[in-house]
Amino acid sequence: MSIAMAFAAKTMPAQAELWGYVDANGVAHFSPVQVDPRFQPVMGPLSGIQRVPGKTDHGQRMLTWLDIAPEVKAVQPYLREAAVATGVDAELLKAIIAVESGFKADAVSPRGATGLMQITSATAQRYATPEELRRPGFLLEPRTNVLIGARMLADLTRRFGHLDAALAAWNAGEGTVRRAGGRMPDIDETQAHVHLVLELYWALLQRSLGARARQLTMVGAPLE
Repeated sequence: MSIAMAFAAKTMPAQAELWGYVDANGVAHFSPVQVDPRFQPVMGPLSGIQRVPGKTDHGQRMLTWLDIAPEVKAVQPYLREAAVATGVDAELLKAIIAVESGFKADAVSPRGATGLMQITSATAQRYATPEELRRPGFLLEPRTNVLIGARMLADLTRRFGHLDAALAAWNAGEGTVRRAGGRMPDIDETQAHVHLVLELYWALLQRSLGARARQLTMVGAPLE
């Protein structure tokens, strides 16, 4: 963990949110609230989500693979494009793809979820553009698949208000999360899936922010 991120983590209450960005001068700004649109979610409240035995990520090996794999590098422009278009962090999209498909653009699940972000036909009908829907095999196009997935996640995050709930809805369905009061449902597989995505996202953010930050400042509401 970088010095800046370690300091931020130590100063945050156990169930707090953390928002941050790195400015052009290399200063990392963190806050418990989103002060303005520059601040992106770095850490959300994860109370109530329990680690599922046997469900772990590959730690440093996974991060190293994400740094060097040609299939990951090939998708990077689409991640950046989707982040600009939807406001969903590129590192979050990268974490989701790593967990969902392992960056296999031709992956198809037994339930018919397709491509990098494992998009179903129902999701495509809801979030794809008319032009995208007209193209045969559009869900196997990496760029289109990422854009559709980013639109879906942006919508889920707006409607559920928290990233962990949005990811749970992605995995288990919106109705399941609504029946759980808009929170993480008591489903082991969903909890494990959300944990994996968030842990990988957190690790990627540490690398991204830490690599760019030369100085740290805390802003916003006072921290306890």
